[in-house]
Amino acid sequence: MPYYRDDLALVHHLGFGFHADACAPGIVALLEPVRRAGGLVVELGCGSGLLTKHLIDAGHRVLATDASDAMLELARRHAPGAEGIERLVLPDQEIPAADAVVGVGHALNYLDEEVDVRNALANAARALRPGGVLALDLCDLEWSRVRLGQPAQIWRSDDWFLVTQSSVPSPDRYVRDMTAFVRKADGSWRRDDEVHHNVLLDTSVVPGWLAEHGVDAEIRRAFGDETLPAGLVAVVGTAHRTR
Repeated sequence: MPYYRDDLALVHHLGFGFHADACAPGIVALLEPVRRAGGLVVELGCGSGLLTKHLIDAGHRVLATDASDAMLELARRHAPGAEGIERLVLPDQEIPAADAVVGVGHALNYLDEEVDVRNALANAARALRPGGVLALDLCDLEWSRVRLGQPAQIWRSDDWFLVTQSSVPSPDRYVRDMTAFVRKADGSWRRDDEVHHNVLLDTSVVPGWLAEHGVDAEIRRAFGDETLPAGLVAVVGTAHRTR
């Protein structure tokens, strides 16, 4: 069952753009050399195009990708200035050659196993041209530790609401049972249920993985001046100029 079908994708777009908004200034600053050179930015897990639009507005050429058809449809409407908005399924589908690979919303943590995250990062590293920039966020093991016993959470507006119950079945797993309600044109409500599984990892090993593929990277607490949620880290790196 694919993540982010129509209703949950819409709720995420309408109610959860604050993360992309917070991360965008730091990522845009990191990508300034790419913008000056007219390079191509490939975005992983673009969702509904929230970060995509920030990048386009900053003057970047962007190829936005996601595995959710519902998210891609929203992105085509929200960020029409992208050079492309395409379906891309990691870890195996090849990422196009790029001068930067970026992503927020911890898209790689939606993969099935740690080895899949490692392979997706290798895929991203191989896609980078010499001097290319990597800027992604990832959920660390701390993500589950600080959310043990978290009560159900509810978000709502006039036309939608979302109920999320989380669980931590193991230190490297975080599960969210999500129920979205969206108001239909006749005023009644439509319901959709999704279960999201996130694989978590010790992010301190990620720079070593990337180094194997020619990318010098570090784990940061943020891309810029924003404050990331506990357990979410920024992975920032640069591909070797001679590879």
